[in-house]
Amino acid sequence: MSEYSFDELKADVLAGQIDTVIVCLVDMQGRLMGKRFHAQFFVDGAYEETHSCSYLLATDFEMETVPGYKATSWEAGYGDYVMKPDLSTLRRVPWLEATAMVLCDVLDHHTHEEVPHSPRAMLKKQVARLEAMGLKAFMATELEFFLFDQSYEEAQELGYRGLRTVSAYNEDYHIFQTTKEEDVMRAIRNGLQGAGIPVENTKGEASAGQGEINVRYADALTMADRHVIIKNACKEIAWSRGKSITFLAKWNGKAAGSSSHIHQSLWSVDGMTPKFFDENAEYGMSPLMRNYVAGLLAHASEITVFLAPYINSYKRFVAGTFAPTKAVWSKDNRTAGYRLCGEDTKGIRIECRVGGADLNPYLAMAALIAAGIDGIERELPLEAPFVGDAYGGTEVREIPRTLRDATEALDGSSLMRSAFGDEVVDHYVRAARWEQEVADKLIADWEIARGFEGC
Repeated sequence: MSEYSFDELKADVLAGQIDTVIVCLVDMQGRLMGKRFHAQFFVDGAYEETHSCSYLLATDFEMETVPGYKATSWEAGYGDYVMKPDLSTLRRVPWLEATAMVLCDVLDHHTHEEVPHSPRAMLKKQVARLEAMGLKAFMATELEFFLFDQSYEEAQELGYRGLRTVSAYNEDYHIFQTTKEEDVMRAIRNGLQGAGIPVENTKGEASAGQGEINVRYADALTMADRHVIIKNACKEIAWSRGKSITFLAKWNGKAAGSSSHIHQSLWSVDGMTPKFFDENAEYGMSPLMRNYVAGLLAHASEITVFLAPYINSYKRFVAGTFAPTKAVWSKDNRTAGYRLCGEDTKGIRIECRVGGADLNPYLAMAALIAAGIDGIERELPLEAPFVGDAYGGTEVREIPRTLRDATEALDGSSLMRSAFGDEVVDHYVRAARWEQEVADKLIADWEIARGFEGC
């Protein structure tokens, strides 16, 4: 939660310190969409609600009006949604002049009920299910990205070819190289801290120009809110310094992919008692944790679309690159899709390593929680941990190799349909199939270069 209250905002507006409030919803891609309000108008009444077109939860990256959605369409007239500011997310935005920001829930214009396929509503529903069980999910997402010397405008003019990363070599944990990037990375750390997001660290990652930012864990909804603000902040701060950042899962076939590992643990509703920890159990894993992890594994294929939502996402799953290829669990083993961390301590947790930096955190966390709840409710037994190099594992559960395979798994998932509802699942199946349809029509540069003369 932000430490910035509505009363503090009103005082800052009166003092002339804040003149703009950015009011945002989170779209299907995990981007911030909304309006910039004059701050006085916001505090005078717009804090209650504003409106946006319903197509914002039915578009692709290019903002195309994608056909085939039941929720909204040209035939339905693309009416309004209500954007209801959640004032607990209100915060200053230090990297923008005299600006504050708030995130919104998305409501039906007529009923004022939450739109069920809105990402924030999907996560809130699963969080509520846990609360009814006396449980609270805490999560943390690690975000990786690549930083480039060119601005977004320059990169576009170059056709995204010949881009120069800020580093010419692998900079994993490298202090001297990351010193050269401090003008951007310090601004990101300090900007986020000033926005009420507690930053732990930034570091160099496993390829030239690759970095990672880590912030303190929080309850699932707060962490998802932080995640989308972090991504937006990184882009805005890089742009303000004439550089660019990408969260593509795989921007270059010769470089490592960028992930968003999700650490998960369950606690009592008051956040005081770790429900995953049992000091007398093997590895410190309570029966509840074993059931939860068993649920993740049982539904690993069905939830993959929410962890890897695009064609490009599946280019990341390459053996020997620290991106997983097998949906197995293992003790402190970075070759497995699910890694046990904090063994025999109160900080015990399971890290899902499947997701890329391109995921929508609300959808990913909601799917993981739904799978874990199923494991708890059915008391699913947990298989033995995988030992050794999971890349070389045979006859073990694999992560779907393509978006097409993952989409079919989601479409046929009775668990996901039970957790989210048929119409919500159908909505995201349509999104995935549209992504596939668009990709199937495109001609890649390598096809032409490879076959122009040889065919």
